[in-house]
Amino acid sequence: MLNLSLGKKTAKDISKSEDEEGEDEDAIDKTKNSKEPKKPYALQRPPNTALRQQRLKAWHPILSHSTVLPLFFGLGIFFAVLGGVMYSASLHVNEMTIQYSKCQTEAPRDGSFAVLPPKYYSYHFKDQNKIPEDQRPQWTVAEIPHLPGHENNPARFRCTLHFTVPQDLEPGVFLYYKLTNFYQNHRRYMKSMDFPQLLGNVRTAKELQDSTCKPLGQDPVTGKAVYPCGLVANSVFNDTFQSPQLLGPDQQAISTYNMSEKNIVWPDEWKHYKPTQMNASDIVPPPFWQGAEGSQFGYPTGRYEEGNIFDPTKSEHFQVWMRTAAFPTFRKLYMRNDTAVMTAGRYAIEIEDNYPVEMFGGTKSIIISTASWVGGRSFFIGGSHIGLAALCFLMGIILTIKQIVRPRRVGDSSYLSWNNPRAQR
Repeated sequence: MLNLSLGKKTAKDISKSEDEEGEDEDAIDKTKNSKEPKKPYALQRPPNTALRQQRLKAWHPILSHSTVLPLFFGLGIFFAVLGGVMYSASLHVNEMTIQYSKCQTEAPRDGSFAVLPPKYYSYHFKDQNKIPEDQRPQWTVAEIPHLPGHENNPARFRCTLHFTVPQDLEPGVFLYYKLTNFYQNHRRYMKSMDFPQLLGNVRTAKELQDSTCKPLGQDPVTGKAVYPCGLVANSVFNDTFQSPQLLGPDQQAISTYNMSEKNIVWPDEWKHYKPTQMNASDIVPPPFWQGAEGSQFGYPTGRYEEGNIFDPTKSEHFQVWMRTAAFPTFRKLYMRNDTAVMTAGRYAIEIEDNYPVEMFGGTKSIIISTASWVGGRSFFIGGSHIGLAALCFLMGIILTIKQIVRPRRVGDSSYLSWNNPRAQR
C-alpha cells in the first residue's frame, strides 16, 4: 500500500509537471510571437569600451592661487596689448562724415553756397580733427528737370557739397553712405524677400503673395508679380553719387578722383542672384521704383519693357543693400579707389537726392574713409579687448586680496561637510 500510494503521488506529480511544462511552452510561444520580445539582461549592458564605460583619460587640474592668479594677470596683459594695438590702428584711419539730409530744405537754391552747421559734419584725421573756418563744408541745391513726358512725377533735386581733404589719403579710399534710425534688422523686414525669385526662377504672383514677400508680392492694380518682391528690395537706397572733383582756386573742377562702383560686395555674393526668366509682360517693378527717375532703380513709366528688366547680377549696389544690417545705424559701401592717392585739397561731389528719410525720422550722410588692417574707423573691437583686459586684472586683484586676507590651503580636509560643524546643522 505504501508503494502504491507513493506511486500514485508520483503519477500526480508527473502529470502536474507536464501541465506546467505545457504552460511554459505556451508562454515561450507567446513571447516569440509578441512584437517586442524582452531582451536578455546581458544584452542591455553598454559595450565594454573606455568611452561607454567612462574610463577615458582626463586631466583634472587643481585650481590653486598659484595657477589662477598668473593666468588672470597673463590674460589681462595679452588682451591689453592686443586691444591697444587695435585701438591705435583705428586712430590712424582718416575719416570725414557729412550729413546732407536737410540739403533740400536748408541749402540755398540760387546757385550760391552756404556753410554747413557744425552738427552736420565731423573730421577725424591722423594729424588734425578740426579744419579752419574758411575750409568748412558748404552746400547748395538745384532742381533737376524731369524727363520728357514725366513732368507730373515728384520733384528731383541735386545736392552739391564742397569739402576739404586736409591731407593726402593713401589708397584704398572708400565712399560710404550712412543711414540712421533705419531698422533693417526687423524680423519681418529681413524675411521680406524671395530667394528663388532672386535666383531667376519663375514665380507666379499668387506664389509671391503667399510667401514672405507679402504684401509686396503682387501688384494690386495689375495683378502681376512684383520683381524683385519684398520690403527690402522696395526700399533700396537710390541716391546717386558722382566721383569727387578736385577744385582749383576759382572753385572750378580741375580733375576728377575716379572711384569705382565695382568690387563693393563680398566675394561670393553674386551666387545668390541670377537674371529672371520671366517675361516683361508678367512682372512690374516694386512700388518705390515706379515713377522714379535718374537711378538704376527708377522706372518712370512704372512698368518693365523687353530689354530694360532689372538684372540683379549687374547691380552691386542692390546686392549690398539686400545684405541687411544688424543695427539701426549703419553704413554701406558705394564706391572705392584702390590705386590712386586722394591728394589734399578742396573737392566737390554731386548727389542726386532721391531717398526720403524724414518718414522714419532718420538721417543720411556720406563718409570718405581709409582703412587699416582691422577695418575702418571703429573703436569697438579694440575697446572690447581693453575692457576684457580690465576685467581680468580686476578678478586677479580681487582673488589676490582674498588670498592675503583669508587664505585657504589646497586639499584642506576641514572644509569637507562631515568635518565642518556648520555644514552639519
